[in-house]
Amino acid sequence: MCGLYASIGFAPDVARIDMVAHRGPDGRGWRTFASAAGPVALGHRRLAIIDVSDAGLQPMQDASRRYHLIFNGEIYNHVELRAEMEARGEAFATATDAEVLLRAYMLWGQGCLDQLRGMFAFIVWDERDKRLFAARDRFGIKPLYTVVRPREIALASEIKQLVGLPGLRGRMNVVRLHDFLAYGISDHTEETMFDGVMQLRGGECMTVEAASALPVATKRRWYPTAARDLRLSENEAAERFRSLLLESVRLHLRSDVPVGSCLSGGLDSSSIVCLASGLLPPGEQLQTISSCHAEKSADERPFVNAVVAHAGTRPHFTFPRADDVFQRAADITWHQDEPFGSTSIFAQWCVFEEARRVGVKVMLDGQGADELLAGYHSSFDFYMAALVREGKFAQFLRTLAERRRYHGSPIPAQLRRLLLTLLPWSVGATLRRQRASLTQHNWLGSDLLRAIGNTADAFTTATQSLGLAPPTDLRSLCLASTYATNLPMLLHWEDRNSMAHSIEARVPFLDHPLVEFSLALGDDHKVVGGDTKRVLRRAMHDVLPAAVRERRDKLGFATPEEIWFRGPLRPLIHEGIEETLVRYPDLFNPAGVRALRDDMLDGRRPFDFTLWRIANVGIWGERFAVTL
Repeated sequence: MCGLYASIGFAPDVARIDMVAHRGPDGRGWRTFASAAGPVALGHRRLAIIDVSDAGLQPMQDASRRYHLIFNGEIYNHVELRAEMEARGEAFATATDAEVLLRAYMLWGQGCLDQLRGMFAFIVWDERDKRLFAARDRFGIKPLYTVVRPREIALASEIKQLVGLPGLRGRMNVVRLHDFLAYGISDHTEETMFDGVMQLRGGECMTVEAASALPVATKRRWYPTAARDLRLSENEAAERFRSLLLESVRLHLRSDVPVGSCLSGGLDSSSIVCLASGLLPPGEQLQTISSCHAEKSADERPFVNAVVAHAGTRPHFTFPRADDVFQRAADITWHQDEPFGSTSIFAQWCVFEEARRVGVKVMLDGQGADELLAGYHSSFDFYMAALVREGKFAQFLRTLAERRRYHGSPIPAQLRRLLLTLLPWSVGATLRRQRASLTQHNWLGSDLLRAIGNTADAFTTATQSLGLAPPTDLRSLCLASTYATNLPMLLHWEDRNSMAHSIEARVPFLDHPLVEFSLALGDDHKVVGGDTKRVLRRAMHDVLPAAVRERRDKLGFATPEEIWFRGPLRPLIHEGIEETLVRYPDLFNPAGVRALRDDMLDGRRPFDFTLWRIANVGIWGERFAVTL
C-alpha cells in the first residue's frame, strides 16, 4: 500500500507526494522526465509489504529504462504470474509484486489488467513513446484521482495532493455535496465534492498521449459491471462459495510483514478470521482488533469472544470514547479528504490505530460481503417484491413473520416499504426526490436548492452513470450496491482510515472470482425468509461458532451515536452545527437546521446521521478552506 503522484504539464512539485507520507513511510521516490506537453513527474511513497528491501523502491524501471512504474496495492497472484513469465524466459531482479506488474505490462500492455488478481492503482510512464497509462482495480479498492485540463494533467492517491495545484483552489462541488447531505452518499460518480477533481472509478483506466504540445487523455472502462446467471442447488452454491472464499483468504495472507484482522463479531469478519486462523502454520496466532462499547446496543463483545475462543486468535480491543469524537474529527476529515457519513468511521479509525500500536502492518477485513450477498436489511424489500411478482405468497408471509420475529420489523411498516419497491423505478425515484425535497426544504438554503434544480436523486445518478439497470430485484440491487452506491464509499473510508496509520487493509470478499460468482447467484442463495447472506451461512456451517453463524442483527464497527449525541456530545453537536452555519450561511436555512437539530436531539424526530453530516461539512470546510 502506497501513495502515488503523477503530472504532465504542471511544474514538478515534490511536496505533492510528501503530503501523503503516511501512505508510505518506508521509502520515497521522485523522478522527472521531459515531453512535448511539458515536464512529467512521478512520485511514490512506499509501504513495504512484499520484499521489504530497498529493491522494491519506486519509481521502478525496466532494464531498458523505457518503462517506469509507480504502484499502490497488492497483486495477490504475483507468485503464479512470476512463474508463468519465468517459463517464457523472463528473469526478475526482485521478489516484489511491483516488478511482476511492470513485466506484465511490458508483455501484455493493457491486457495485463485481465491477468491481475488484487487491489491496485498504478501508473506507467513510457519514456520512448511519451505515453502515460493509469488504471484502477475492478472495484476501486485503491484510489486514483485526476485533474484533467487542456494543458495539464495530474493524478494522485488522495484529493489533498491535487487541491492547491495552480488554478485549483478548493471550491465546493455543490451538487455532490447535496447528495451527501440529503442522501448520505458519496463516491457514486466520477466527481468528488471538490469542483474540478475527478476520480477514475473502479474498473477504469486512462491513457495520456504527451508526444505533442497538448496532452490527450482517453478514459475507458476495462472491467464490465455485469453478472452471469448461475443455477445451483443450495449445497452446490455453498460448497463453491466456501472454496472461493478459502482460496481468496489464502492469497490475502501472502505478506512479508505481520498480518492481522479486523473482527467486529459479525458474519463477514468472523468468517475471514476463522478461515485465516485455520490456514496459519501450527502454533501461529492471528491477531484480531475489535471495537467495543460500554453501551450494549453497540457492543459486540459476546460474539467477538465466541470467535476468539473458537479460532484461537490473539485479541486486542479498543474502546472509542464519546469525548474523542470531535477532538479527532478534524484529523480524520483531513485524511478522508471529504466529509464522512457517521461516527462509525471514528470507530474504524480507532481499530486501525490499535493495530498500529500492536505492530500489525496488514489487516484483513470483511468489506464487500453485504453488497454481494444482500446483507443489508433494505434488501428484504426487493426480495419480498420479487416474491409478490412471482406469486410465492406462502414464502412472502413467512418472510413477513420472520422479519417481525427476528428483527422487530412491524408488519405495517414492511408493507409500506414493499409498496414503494413494487412501483416502477422512475415513479419511486420521483417520490424519493419529492420526499427528500419536502424534508430538506426546511433546512437547506434556497440558493443551494436552486443550484440543484431538478437533478436526479443520487441513487439514480449512480446507477445511470455506470449503465446499470435500476434495482428491481436482489441481483440488480447487488450490482448497484457493489459498483455504484454503497461499496465505493465504504472502500474510500477504509482506505483513508487504514493508510492514516500506515496499515494495508485487505478485503478478501472482493477477490474478483468470488465477486463474479456471488453476483451470479439467484435470490434464493442470498435472502431466505428472515435470513440474509444465506450462502455464506451455509458455507460456514462448520467454520463459525453457532452464535455468530445464526445471528441476524447487524452492527459492524458501529458507535452508540444516538446515545452520545443526546447525552455527552449534545453541546459539541450544537457547537459544530453552529460553526457550519457561520461558515456557509447560504448553504443552509439556519432556522430549519436548528429546528431539525432540536427535534432530533429531544426525541421528537427519529434519529439519523443528518446532524453529523451537517457538523462534519463545517469541519471539512475549515480544514481544507473550502469555498462555496
